Amino acid sequence: MQDAYLVYTILGLTLAAFVWGRFRYDLVSLTALFVSVVLGLVAPEDAFVGFGHPAVITVAAVLVLSRAFQQSGLVDFLAGHAMKAGGNVMVQVLVLGGTVAVLSAFMNNVGALALLMPVALRMAREHKVPASRLLMPLAFGSLLGGLMTLIGTPPNIIISTYRADKTGEAYGMFSYFPVGAGVAAAGLVFLVLLGWRFTPKRRGQSSPADMFDTADYLSELKVGGDSKAAGKTLRELREACGEPVPVLAVLRGKKRYPGHRFYGALKEGDALLIEADPELLKLVEEKGDLTVGGEEGESLKLAKADDLQIVEAVVRADSRLVNRTVAQLRLLDMHGIHLMAVAREGGRLKQSLGKVRFRPGDVLLLQGDEMDLSEKLPELGCLPLASRELSIGKPRKLVLSVGIFAAAVVCMVAGWLTAPVALGIAALATVMSGVLPARDAYKGIDWPVIVLLAALIPVGKALEATGGAEMIADGILLLGIAWPPLLALVLLFVITTALSNVVNNAAAALLMAPIAVLLADGFGHSIDPFLMTVAVAASCPFLTPIGHQSNTLVMGPGGYRFGDYWKVGLPMTGVVIVVAIPLILIVWPF
Repeated sequence: MQDAYLVYTILGLTLAAFVWGRFRYDLVSLTALFVSVVLGLVAPEDAFVGFGHPAVITVAAVLVLSRAFQQSGLVDFLAGHAMKAGGNVMVQVLVLGGTVAVLSAFMNNVGALALLMPVALRMAREHKVPASRLLMPLAFGSLLGGLMTLIGTPPNIIISTYRADKTGEAYGMFSYFPVGAGVAAAGLVFLVLLGWRFTPKRRGQSSPADMFDTADYLSELKVGGDSKAAGKTLRELREACGEPVPVLAVLRGKKRYPGHRFYGALKEGDALLIEADPELLKLVEEKGDLTVGGEEGESLKLAKADDLQIVEAVVRADSRLVNRTVAQLRLLDMHGIHLMAVAREGGRLKQSLGKVRFRPGDVLLLQGDEMDLSEKLPELGCLPLASRELSIGKPRKLVLSVGIFAAAVVCMVAGWLTAPVALGIAALATVMSGVLPARDAYKGIDWPVIVLLAALIPVGKALEATGGAEMIADGILLLGIAWPPLLALVLLFVITTALSNVVNNAAAALLMAPIAVLLADGFGHSIDPFLMTVAVAASCPFLTPIGHQSNTLVMGPGGYRFGDYWKVGLPMTGVVIVVAIPLILIVWPF
């Protein structure tokens, strides 16, 4: 049993690192794997079997197909119809939540949410509804939708492959639907009737101008003949100030040069259009010996000129910005993007921008030309929140993407091909047919999730092989020796959902699946109700903003605080338990 305690220690430290969030979870997972190999808990030849595991292949294929749906215009077509919801909040929540739930059943949850967030923000702005009323229900709807199909969420894929290992037969494409659809419907009814009322009513989060109050901080500083700034470049001025001075533009006579593209020396009569708080403005004045001038209205007009785009974007959980500063990233020098402001939990940060370490969910106000922003934001892991024109894409691509996916589903349902093979062929076909360029296919794969799964699969098997999972299951059985199996399912649900609220839901499913099977064996019952309980519970992390990327993405734009989530999430979790457990026992009896 000594090996079991070693696995407990490794997993305990891994979970603690996930919660801490200082390091990326894929790196933490790889560390756990390599430590397990060094300690002899995982055989060296088994260290990388996870990368060829059916669950990993299936998740990667689903992510590629999700990207194809976006490229074809199918999702934009549905999102465009969501804008017709009108001004009633209940109807808005129903339309947004229902749309994202349907999309999430067949594509990546985060991808579906990302496409509908701009729609929700535009809806909130046009109908003068606080965005905080809509975004949390939208995020929760994306989680509910994933419950309905095999490919809706990674835990479903993991549980299916685990069942195949134990019984020789995996769950089918729609095996989850009876339970998942019932839970999703109940959850959506709760969100429409009551859930949105529990969200904080915070106004001013539906547009960049409201959140950042940009005009209040725009100033024009003029270069005099005896100014210290005369003869200096903008880089030298920034070095003198010791801060990343946010120069939006340099005005010289009747010409205006974007700040991120002005490399020459400043001259007498030049004017710098700067977006800064009073403290930084005063520092720039003193270091450059500059004088304040210009009209705010004129400056704002200049800042919003055609070649000086201002975009609001949210930092994704897997963004390369997380835990790094502007200086480390060299946003301006390397990417041609200027950071104007940062908002966190609905309020603009007042500290020096050069000292801000970005967090998932931060909302950034960025400036640059249209091409730089469109190309660099996805590379940096930022999601633009500005409303965009919705289009139906090219009809040929739309028909092809739907047809290829439908063919894969038919092959899975008929039993002609396994899910990894059918979806893998479908992903390849989308690329070969021109629906999705190969480069976009690779970009569509969430590589940190792939690495996490591949690394934790051998560690999860070590938990089972060393007897660690059996010890946990025996402990639950010992506590509940006089309990009916129904209460054991409830306890299993509570433990799994508590775990999924602090770590990745795929990791929660990997760790709890063997415990669920051993519990079923201990009671002498079928493994199906226990595995289904883990699948549903792992996919319902409603209590914290860190439980799922969907929750994290809406935190900044919605102006939510950490404690806001449990106010909606706790009753939501209660609804899911009350509906899910009876449905599981009806569809998958003991």
